[in-house]
Amino acid sequence: MLMQAAALILVSPLVAGIIRKFKALMQNRVGASVFQPYRDLLKLFRKETVVSENASFLFRAIPLVCMTSMVLLAAMTPFVYSGVAAPYADVIAMVYIFTMFRFAMVLGGLEGGSAFGGMGSSREAMMSVLIEPALLISIMTLSAMTGAGFDITDISSSIIGEGAAAISPALLLAGTSFLITMVAENTRVPFDNPDTHLELTMVHEGMLLEYSGKGLAFMEMASMLRLTIFMALFGTLFFPWGTAVTLAPLELATSVVTIAIKMLVIAFGIALLESTIAKMRVFRMPNMLTASFALSLMAMISLYVL
Repeated sequence: MLMQAAALILVSPLVAGIIRKFKALMQNRVGASVFQPYRDLLKLFRKETVVSENASFLFRAIPLVCMTSMVLLAAMTPFVYSGVAAPYADVIAMVYIFTMFRFAMVLGGLEGGSAFGGMGSSREAMMSVLIEPALLISIMTLSAMTGAGFDITDISSSIIGEGAAAISPALLLAGTSFLITMVAENTRVPFDNPDTHLELTMVHEGMLLEYSGKGLAFMEMASMLRLTIFMALFGTLFFPWGTAVTLAPLELATSVVTIAIKMLVIAFGIALLESTIAKMRVFRMPNMLTASFALSLMAMISLYVL
């Protein structure tokens, strides 16, 4: 468990760097090195933290809360080995921790006292109303499909054990819903553009404008880790084939190669999406999120109809 959590934390800046590199190549640019996020985080940790005079003690505590919540999720996420040893590693707890992270982010945007921070926080709160139900139902579909309860290890192992028989309309619908939710949860295009600070469009970046130094480093690191955790969950819950179910050296080596390929494919898909689709208007976001919720609901219904 500790090794998997450490691996997720260490590779999360690399995943962000790979996505940026893919986007640069698709746009006929050279782009920065895939290791540039590590350099950016190191630079931020060395800088002084400046706090708004309108902020309370919560402003300094929120980056630690966000980072701690993501570290907890990293310990609960099957990455290379499906047998997660963390207690209470169930999908309900994971959704609640994601919610705690979002609540802390929204509160941090408001604590800074800036208009843009409040704008980003209000948009994030609007999106969360539809993100959380779709996320919960899509994962609960897997629980109902496998009969494994809410334990992440049991769900992943059951799908691996069923093999090709596990591929069903419910799995595909729930996977599509989770994919849309992943993009929305991490405020990527078309829901938000993480590469700009244009005040009329930003959601996630608006909540970080007042942070600097170590606080901003923790917030950026937590956001990178959140994206990596979502990508790992998509690969190990909805398409877990190739993930190790034992600690045999050969099986673990195969799992490392498999998860690396899965992460690269997902990173390429995110970069392709952000390079070919423009950001949608803020008031059109609920339409896409409602579609994600409908897909997850259809996945659950299809278990009892088909």
